[in-house]
Amino acid sequence: MLEIKNLSVSLDGKKLLHDITMSVADDARHLLAGHNGSGKSTLAAVIAGDDRYTVDAGQIIFDGRDITGENATTRALMGIFLGAQNVPEIPGLTVMSFLKHSAVAHTHFQTGRDLSMGEFLTRLENARAALDIPKEWLNRSINVGFSGGERKRLMLLRLVMTAPKLAILDEPDSGADAATKKQIADTIAAMPDTAFLFISHQSDFTAAVAPSATTTLSAGHIVIQ
Repeated sequence: MLEIKNLSVSLDGKKLLHDITMSVADDARHLLAGHNGSGKSTLAAVIAGDDRYTVDAGQIIFDGRDITGENATTRALMGIFLGAQNVPEIPGLTVMSFLKHSAVAHTHFQTGRDLSMGEFLTRLENARAALDIPKEWLNRSINVGFSGGERKRLMLLRLVMTAPKLAILDEPDSGADAATKKQIADTIAAMPDTAFLFISHQSDFTAAVAPSATTTLSAGHIVIQ
């Protein structure tokens, strides 16, 4: 699903990633490990298309296509999902509106057809019920007044609604209680058609996900095991 070939990345002239080569299989539960500051979040952001970073060398191949020069929007529409550590509050934009715009864009990009309101509402209700998310959350502004654990559950709702080919989860267990961490692990297990690249420092969560492969970074380099 994902191939990274000899990738080197910098930010404002400072080299952050050095000659990274790795791959993520179609059905992977791939752990990206390493100490804080090792480059894990940088790599996750670069794969998702964060334009703050400069790719100095190398390629990112997604689903057989070179996406090194593609922007974040195109990558998202192609099926790359990023669950970031810190997500912004967006006053005035409701969860419902956000999910609808996202679903419409993905459906049109992938199939060329428009998504009807009825189909969207059915998908949303199925996802909401499966994740036991209160209906009233849908009319609240994105992340405004939500706790850390509630934000993680909203991330899961977005993940299930998007059903991406590749989901990159940057410390999804951070700030989550035991029940939410279990829900995240269970959701990952219930999405066999999505490849996961996830970052975690918590052994209990990592064990629950049961990674199929591990890549470890240190100071922007891959650690050879």
